[in-house]
Amino acid sequence: MSQVLHTPPQAPAPADDDLAALAARHGLSVSGARPSLPEYVRQLWARRHFITAFATAKLTAQYSQAKLGQVWQVMTPLLNAAVYYFIFGVLLGTKHGVPDYIPFLVTGVFIWTFTQSSIMAGTRAISGNLGLVRALHFPRAALPLSFCLQQLQQLLFSMGALVVILLCFGVPVRVSWLLAVPALFLQFTFNAGVSMVMARMGAKTPDIAQLMPFVLRTWMYVSGVMWSIDKLAQKDSLPHVVTVALAANPAAVYIDLMRFALIDSFHASQLPAHVWALAAGWALVAGVGGFIYFWKAEETYGRG
Repeated sequence: MSQVLHTPPQAPAPADDDLAALAARHGLSVSGARPSLPEYVRQLWARRHFITAFATAKLTAQYSQAKLGQVWQVMTPLLNAAVYYFIFGVLLGTKHGVPDYIPFLVTGVFIWTFTQSSIMAGTRAISGNLGLVRALHFPRAALPLSFCLQQLQQLLFSMGALVVILLCFGVPVRVSWLLAVPALFLQFTFNAGVSMVMARMGAKTPDIAQLMPFVLRTWMYVSGVMWSIDKLAQKDSLPHVVTVALAANPAAVYIDLMRFALIDSFHASQLPAHVWALAAGWALVAGVGGFIYFWKAEETYGRG
């Protein structure tokens, strides 16, 4: 004689719409979902102390294994400037006709290094910190911003050496030195925006970090770091549109603004037309555009 086992009827599984409504009713949200842009900005501002502390810690640890320690923050760009002076200034003769060539060159190297280092650090900001990205919940833009802030701190530390060089070569202290503050602010905004663009691209394709040194080296050669764009513009060997493009490229704009602020022999006539508007425009386009571009992929960082 067999017995029939009766099982109670199963309740139908709740539909996805019902689960979503239930989660919304209890204030639950999707894990890792991208917040709205105003909310994202608010979250970043709330973590401003983390951004500055992280930048300072990275800067302190950067040369912790070297015997000379933080001295390399100054020595590295100075050694680069010495090499460029020998190759471009002496062998290629780019120093001829450029007053105060050594202050001209050192200023260009220091300001270019700020942009170069910020973009390189930004390219690896996500891909090089996946452990942190996957372990903690925070707005990911904090990473490229903190790396840019680290490079700004390093530049400010190195500016002491730049001031000594300027004074040693007879460049007087002038009120125009105060123009360095807004110029650096605009350059930092531009660097941060480009760094966030590269951080998103580097998170998806880490191989970009291997390509960037070649791209940045080419950019440096056309940005007037070692030679005068103004002197080139006075020649007829290049079309006018080329010289205008060289003068308006953002790296050259920020370098020339700093030269104008710090070096008395670098005159306003050597700057491109409407230079401050140009500098602000590059900062606005790169800063706002880069931030929005990075924010749109917020939920994808650290996955895959």
